[in-house]
Order: sequence, then C-alpha cells, then structure tokens
Amino acid sequence: MPPVAIRAYTATTALGHGREAQAEALHARRSGLRRNDFGDGASADARLDTWIGRVDGVEDVVLPSELAPFDCRNHRLAWLALRQDGILDGIAALRTRHGAERVAIVIGTSTSSIGASEEAYTRLDGDAFPIDLREPLLHTPHSLGHFLQRATGLRGPCVTVATACSSSAKVFAQAARLIHAGVVDAALVGGVDTLCGSVLFGFNALGLVSRHPCLPFDARRDGLSLGEAGGYALLERIDDAHDPAPRLCGYGESSDAHHMSSPHPEGLGARLAMVDAIARAGILADDVGYLNLHGTATPANDSAEALAVRSLFGDALHASSTKGWVGHTLGAAGIVESVFALIALESGLLPGMLHAGEPQRDPACGPQIRFDDVERDIRYAMNNSFGFGGNNASLVFGHGSHGER
Repeated sequence: MPPVAIRAYTATTALGHGREAQAEALHARRSGLRRNDFGDGASADARLDTWIGRVDGVEDVVLPSELAPFDCRNHRLAWLALRQDGILDGIAALRTRHGAERVAIVIGTSTSSIGASEEAYTRLDGDAFPIDLREPLLHTPHSLGHFLQRATGLRGPCVTVATACSSSAKVFAQAARLIHAGVVDAALVGGVDTLCGSVLFGFNALGLVSRHPCLPFDARRDGLSLGEAGGYALLERIDDAHDPAPRLCGYGESSDAHHMSSPHPEGLGARLAMVDAIARAGILADDVGYLNLHGTATPANDSAEALAVRSLFGDALHASSTKGWVGHTLGAAGIVESVFALIALESGLLPGMLHAGEPQRDPACGPQIRFDDVERDIRYAMNNSFGFGGNNASLVFGHGSHGER
C-alpha cells in the first residue's frame, strides 16, 4: 500500500506524560506499575489485591470551560495526552493545510467514559443522575470521539473503534483506508482508556488478573496487570517521495472466530494479521527488526502468540512485550505500543521485558522472544494488538526517506 506519513505521535502512561517520559523509562527499565490504589470510599474497601499502571495527575486536570459538561476521568486523560508532543499544534497545521472537514478522527477505546456512568449510579439524585453527570453523550460508547471533536475543532468523519484491546491499533488501518479512498487528507488517530470498576472487577471475574506485576512470556505468569493510558498520532497523505516523516507502511487485520475471550491456541488469527501487514507493506518478514508483542502475560495469549511468531519470523527478530512497564492499557494498548515501536525505530532501543527475577521462558517461545534490551538500527518495527473475540491487528512502521537504512 502507499505509506502514510506520521507527523507526530505521543503517549501518556504510568511512565509519565509524553514521548520523552516513555523513552526514558524504557531505557532505564523503570516500571510504572504500582500496588492497586485506585478508588476511594467504599471502592477502597473492596480494592483488588493486584498491581496497576495508573497515570499520575489525571485527577488534577481541569478541562476548558467549553468542555466542562464532558468532565470525567477518561476525558481528563484524553485532554492531558492531547497537550503533549505538539499534537495540538500539529492538528492546527493540518486544519490550515486541508480544512477541518478533510481531517478525520478515528479513536479507539474499550470502556470509554463508563466510569462516569458508574459514578452517576452511585450518586443518584432520586431516580436521576446527579446534575454534573447528566450530559447524555457522556454515557455512550462514542463519548470519546465526540469529546475530541469538540476539543480539536476537526469536522471530518469521526469514528470510535471499540474492538477491546485491538481498538487503537485498528484505528491506523481505518484511517489509512479513509486517506487512500480520498475521503480525507489526514487523520487524528489514537486511543484512551482509564481504570474503572468495570475494568478491574470485570477482568478479575474472568480470572485474568494477576496479584503480582505481570510476567509476559514467563512460564510462571498467571495473568495481567491492568493499566490506563492515552495517546495519539497524526497521519497524513504523502505527496513528496522525499518526505522525512516516519511512516505507517502496512496494516493487517484478522478474526480468530475461535472463542469470545481466548485466542486460537495455535495463534492462527495472530499469524494472519501479521502476514497481512507484512504483505501490505511490501516487505519480507526478515525485514522486521523489532516486534512489540501483544504479550498480556495471560497463559493463553502468550503461548499462542509465541507459536505464531516462531512460525513466521527468523531467529534474528527482536520481539518483546512492554506490558511490564505500563500494564495492559486495553483500548489504548494499540497506540501506546505503536509509540513504543516508533521509539524503537527512531532511537534503536529495542526493549526486552521486565521481570522481578530471572525469567523462566515459556516452552512455546522461540529465539525471537527476548527478555534483555539491545540497541541497534532497524529498518522496520511492528506492533501486535489482539482483542476479545479474536479481533487482531498488526501494524508495520518504517523510516521516512531521510532516515532509510
């Protein structure tokens, strides 16, 4: 496919606000996970015994007055992330170049602002929601997309993608299709998901939450660490072959059609998504230097993904999960880990994995699965994101013309 330029990108996670905070923590092998301290009052009395990736400072964010009716934790994090790494300036530049109607918003989330709905029910005013939470759109899955339209002034197509943990990876594919079809010239893509009761207790009810910091691809792993995050990227059509911006080179999507919450045990859906992305990028599997794995640290995911990776890539690939740094940020995982892949592409830092002690490799792991960091230049970086129901997405990123190796 014709590549798409990435004009700016950012992530805000438990590691800090903005891209530099992410890069510094990856380099220092500093995890952002902490013991669960989310919730207060009655919620605090029922806290799960687990570890989480919580973003500092979300509670202190004050939305502009025109956005105040949409105040909730998810939108505060959306606003906080939007102000990092020149994203707002980049949006203004796209608006000037193309017009607000020619720039799309394609955004991913899993629970959107459901935390606000949970709060509204706990504070019912008779049979009605409390006055500060009565904005109807606040309680819909499209709440995040609507908020971003108001916050950015963009008036192109506005789509919210909710395919669980692949949501903000699939936004890259959908935006690329809109650009290539001539519907728009550029797009704001990304994802935001915040911690809430539905997330913490819902995943715990599924038996997927670990009481310890997660251990991706370790034989001792027993579940995931939940996190929250927000991030964005600005995509634009490339008209100049010498454009130096990093690029989205390919995307692949597939459906396992296997089980509501478990991946195909041999990773067939994951392999299809990766094969599709590599083919669309017009490269060979051996051209990929770094692969950010979905790597949730659940027993089912990691074995299936390791088998898929081993069946497709040669021994030289450096593949790792970064969920030990930020936790599983669900609908934001796709954008956060795409940012990590872009950092690897541009800096040459290929992260390994974080573990409390010496790792014990899952027997399914091939030599591609790496626990230690390395530094080396690569030509292409890839990101995997897999959601419930077998919603798989893989993305391939490459250098711009001035950065080709």
